[in-house]
Amino acid sequence: MSTGTYTPEPGAAPLGRMIAVQAAFETRMLLRNGEQLLLTVVIPSLLLVLFSTVDIVDTGDGPAVDFLAPGVLALAVMSTAFTGQAIATGFERRYGVLKRLGASPLPRWALMCAKTLAVLVTEVLQIALLTAIALALGWSPQGNPLAVLLLLVLGTAAFSGLGLLMAGTLKAEATLAAANLVFLLLLVGGGVIVPLDRFPEPAAAALGLLPISALSEGLRDILQHGSGVPWGDMGILAVWAVLGLGAAARLFRWE
Repeated sequence: MSTGTYTPEPGAAPLGRMIAVQAAFETRMLLRNGEQLLLTVVIPSLLLVLFSTVDIVDTGDGPAVDFLAPGVLALAVMSTAFTGQAIATGFERRYGVLKRLGASPLPRWALMCAKTLAVLVTEVLQIALLTAIALALGWSPQGNPLAVLLLLVLGTAAFSGLGLLMAGTLKAEATLAAANLVFLLLLVGGGVIVPLDRFPEPAAAALGLLPISALSEGLRDILQHGSGVPWGDMGILAVWAVLGLGAAARLFRWE
C-alpha cells in the first residue's frame, strides 16, 4: 500500500472568503453585544410602538405610524452604521484589535468592507423587524421600493463614514460619550419623532441639512406620501457620505 503524497500550499485564503468570514464574525459580535442590541433593536422598536399608540407628539393628519415608521427606519440605520459602529470600532482600536487585524493577511480595506457588510446584514434584520411591527400597528407604506433602497444605502454610507471618522480619531471613551450624545440629539432634532416644521424656521432649515433629517424626510416622502425620488435628500446624504468616508480614509488611525 503506497503512502499518500501531501503538498503543502502555504498562503492566505482567497480574499472573498476572508471578507465573508470576517463579515460573519463582525455580525455575530454586533448581535451578541447587549448595548448594541439596545441601540439597534430595543430603542427603535419601543419608540415605534410607544409613539404610534400614545398621542404624545402631533404628527399631523393620518395615523401616527405612517409618520413614525420612516423616521424609525432612519433611526435604525443611524444606530447601527454610526453609533454602534463608532463605539465598537473605537474600543477595538483601543485594545489593539485593529492593529493585529491590520497585520493579518486580510488587507485593511477588506476589513472595512467586512465591517460594512456586517452593518448591512444587521440593518436588514432591523428593517425586517421594524417593518413587521409597523405593519402590525396599521402602517400602509407607499412609493417605490428601489428609491427606498437607494436612500437606505446612501444613509448607511453617510453614517458609516462619520462613525469610522469618530472611532479613528477620538479615544474610545470619548467616542462612547460623543456617539451616544449625538444619537440622542439627532433623535430629538432630526425629524425622527418630532416633525421638523415644529421647530422655528431657521432651525428647521439648518436641521434639514443633517443626514438623519435627510434620510427620515426622504423615506417619509416616499413611504408616507408616495412621492418620487427625493433628489434633494439624496444629494444631502451623498455629500455627507463623500465627506465622511473621505475624512475617515485620510484621518483614521489604527493604533
